[in-house]
Amino acid sequence: MHKEELKNYMYNFAGSIILGLSIVLFFSPNKLVTGGTAGLSLLIHYITPYTIGTLIMAINIPLLLVGVKYLGKMFAIRTIVTLLLISISTDFFIEVLHLKAFVMDTILGSLFGGILVGVGIALVIKGNSSAGGSTIIARIVSSKTEIKPSQVILVIDTLIVLSALFILDDNVRVLWSVVSIYVTTRVIDMILTGSLNKKVVYLVTNKTDELKIKIREELGKYGTILNGDGLYDEKKKMILIVVEVSKLQFLRSLVKEYDPDGFLIITEANEMLGRGH
Repeated sequence: MHKEELKNYMYNFAGSIILGLSIVLFFSPNKLVTGGTAGLSLLIHYITPYTIGTLIMAINIPLLLVGVKYLGKMFAIRTIVTLLLISISTDFFIEVLHLKAFVMDTILGSLFGGILVGVGIALVIKGNSSAGGSTIIARIVSSKTEIKPSQVILVIDTLIVLSALFILDDNVRVLWSVVSIYVTTRVIDMILTGSLNKKVVYLVTNKTDELKIKIREELGKYGTILNGDGLYDEKKKMILIVVEVSKLQFLRSLVKEYDPDGFLIITEANEMLGRGH
């Protein structure tokens, strides 16, 4: 268990450093914005004397206090550590190391900044944590309503970009910021084993009673348990579910904890119809 937690923090550390570098090398010097509270922090930084790292913590601390019961104790602790690392590394790179822009170009800054943010967030997700902000709000809203977390995050990112129209006073930079957010989502999907928002998961396990409860509580209320025979006429059970890409790492950890011998098959969900799809 300690080894697994150490791996989580290694992912979180690497992801946080990469996120800090993306802000310092590409976004801030080119006056671009990204999604989530990092994007909101950048916008406020452009019109106030406060450092980006300070703003990231100032925005996220109230959200964490409100959302801690929705995140779970360990997830909340990892998120706090991740946010501290992002905040400290960002200000350290700017205020202490005085890192300069990697490139002063709006197009290249948005593309490569988006790639770095995607890599950073994907690593944080693989570390069973989050970069705070929109993720916390999405979890709270989705737990109280039927609205999907991805829809909440999309609305938040849209509002941040719309706000940038009034703060940046440069429509070209705003549009390239939108492109950057799109690049980020594509990179996250690719790193987390898929190009779509959702995956079809076939889970062959002998622990269906334990796993179905956890899946229902954490991943969604829909799923199917299939009964079948193995090649040697042994009885087998399989859980069929559709999972969001961002929750695949959680499902892997769940199966590893409850049934180390469980067998996962993850495929593309090319089209979904019914139940709100």
